Amino acid sequence: MLYVCYPKCSTCKKAEQYLNEKKIEIEVRDIKVNNPSKDELRNWIERSGLDIKRFFNTSGLKYKELNLKEKLPQMSDEEKIELLSTDGMLVKRPILVSDDFVLVGFKQAEWESVL
Repeated sequence: MLYVCYPKCSTCKKAEQYLNEKKIEIEVRDIKVNNPSKDELRNWIERSGLDIKRFFNTSGLKYKELNLKEKLPQMSDEEKIELLSTDGMLVKRPILVSDDFVLVGFKQAEWESVL
C-alpha cells in the first residue's frame, strides 16, 4: 500500500502509528519530496469517490496564501489537478492508496471501516 504523507505532520504521524499497530505494510512517500503527478491525482480522485476539493489541504499556509477559498469555485477540475500537482503542501494528507481504495486525511473510524 502506498502511504503519501508529510513526515512533520502530526496527523500523518498518528496515521502511520495506526497502520503500524495494525501491522499494515506501507510504502512511505514524502509528499514534499515526491509530489503526486497529475495522472496519479486524477486516478486517486476518481477512485476515492470524493469531491476534488477534499484533496486540498485547506488548513495549509499555501492554500491561504494563494487565496484558494475564493479561487477554487471558478476553476475547472483540470485546473485544480494541475495546481495540486505543483506543490505537495497544497494536497490533503495523509493519502493511503491500495488496489481497492483511496483514503484522504486521517479519520480513524473511516480507516477502520475500510481496513
